[in-house]
Amino acid sequence: MLGSSLIGGCAVGPNYHKPDVPTPAAYHDLGENPQAEAQAASYADLPWWQVFSDPVLQGLLRTALKQNYDLLIATERINAARAQVMVTRSALFPQVQGDGSFNGGKEQFFPAKSNLLLLTADVAFQVDLFGGLRRATQAARAQLLATEAARQTVVLTLVSDIATDYFALLQLDLELQISRDTVKTQEDSVKLTSLRLDHGVATKLDVLQAQQVLDTANAQIPDLERQIGQQEDAISILLGNYPQSLPRGLALADQPLPPGVPPGLPSALLERRPDIRQAEQLLIAANAQIGVAKAQFFPQISLTGGGGGAFGRSSLFTSMMSSQSAVWAYGAQVSQPIFTGGALRGNLHLAEAQHQAALLAYKEAIQHAFGDVSDALIGYQKLHEVRVRQEQTVADLAESVRLSVMRYKGGTTTYLEVLDGQRSLFEAEITLAQARGAEYQSLVQLYKALGGGWKQ
Repeated sequence: MLGSSLIGGCAVGPNYHKPDVPTPAAYHDLGENPQAEAQAASYADLPWWQVFSDPVLQGLLRTALKQNYDLLIATERINAARAQVMVTRSALFPQVQGDGSFNGGKEQFFPAKSNLLLLTADVAFQVDLFGGLRRATQAARAQLLATEAARQTVVLTLVSDIATDYFALLQLDLELQISRDTVKTQEDSVKLTSLRLDHGVATKLDVLQAQQVLDTANAQIPDLERQIGQQEDAISILLGNYPQSLPRGLALADQPLPPGVPPGLPSALLERRPDIRQAEQLLIAANAQIGVAKAQFFPQISLTGGGGGAFGRSSLFTSMMSSQSAVWAYGAQVSQPIFTGGALRGNLHLAEAQHQAALLAYKEAIQHAFGDVSDALIGYQKLHEVRVRQEQTVADLAESVRLSVMRYKGGTTTYLEVLDGQRSLFEAEITLAQARGAEYQSLVQLYKALGGGWKQ
C-alpha cells in the first residue's frame, strides 16, 4: 500500500486538455454592431423570475420545477451517478471482510466433547500501479458532472417550454376575445342593416353581406376554444398535474418586453450552455477510459492478507483442556496478459474511437449553440418588426372601416365596401395577435439559446 501511494502519480493514458475550438467573434446578426458585440452582460444572466415577470407564469414555473416528472427523473439519475462514483472509487481502497464460525460436538466412540470458535479477517488490495482504477474513477466523476449538466438542460428546456406554451395560450385567448368582440359588433351591424332594410334605405344583399362577417367570426370561436383546452392540457402535463384549467395573469398585450436583449460575449456561451458542459464532461470521461484500456496491458498486482484466532475447549475422559491459537496468512498475486486474441487491443481502439466521437459531439454542440443563438436573435428582431408594422396595419384598417361606415350611412357607397373593410380588419387583428404571440415566444427561445433559465 505504501509503495502504491508513492507511485500514485503514475497513470497510463492521456491527461485531459480542453480542446481548442475556434469560436466566432460575433453572432451572425451583430457583425455590423461593434457596440453590442462588446457588451459582456448577457440577457441570459438574468434569472427566469426576472425575465418572466407575470406572477401567474412565475407560479406555474415554480410548480413545474417541483413536480415535473422529467426533472424528477433527471434528479434520480444524478443520485445514481453519484452512487456509481462511490462504487468505482471503492476499488482504490483495501477490501476487508470478516468471517466467523463456531463448531462443537461429541464423537461417537470417544467420550470427548469440543467447542471451537474461529474468527478471521481477510484483506485484499489491488495495487493501482498503472492508474487504471484512478482513470475509472475519473471517468465516473465526469459522468456524474455530465448528468448534473443534463439536469440543468432539462430545467432550461422546462422553463422555456412552459413560458412558450403560456404565451401561446395568451395568444389564443386574445384571438378568442377578438372573435367574440367581432361577433358582438357584427350582431349590432346586422340589426342596424335590417332596420335600414325595413325603412327602405338598405337592400336584402346588405343584410346578407353583414351576416357573412358575423358567420366567419362565429366559426372561429369553437376551434379557438378547442385549441385553448388542448394548450391548457399540455401545460398541465408539464406541471406534473392532470389536465385542468389554468389561471391567467397579464393579457398578452400587457406583457412587458425588455428594452434590449444583449447576447453577451460569444466566448461566454461555452460556459453558460449546460448542453455544452455536458458534452465536455462526456469527453473527459471518454478520455479517462483510454487510460483504463491501456492499463489492461500491464501486470495486475493484488495483495492479500488475513488474520484471526481460534478459541475452544475439549474434554477427554475426566480432564478438561482449553486451547487458543493465532491464525494468519499473507500473499501476493501478479497476473500479466500474454495472449488475448486481440481483445485488449480492440478494447483500446474502442476507447479511442469513443473518445474521438465525444470530441466531435463536443464541437458539434458548440456549433449548434451558436446556430441557435443566431437564429433566435434574427427571429426576435424580425418578429418585433412584424408586430410593430402589423399594429400600424390594424390602426389604418380601423380608420378605413370607420370612414366606410360613415360613407355608407351617408348613402355615398355600398355596404360591400364596409364588408371588405370589416373582413380585412378582423383578419388583421387576428394576425396581430399571432404576431404578438410569436414575438414573445421568440424572446423565450432567445433566452433559452443563450443558456439562461436554469439557475434556481
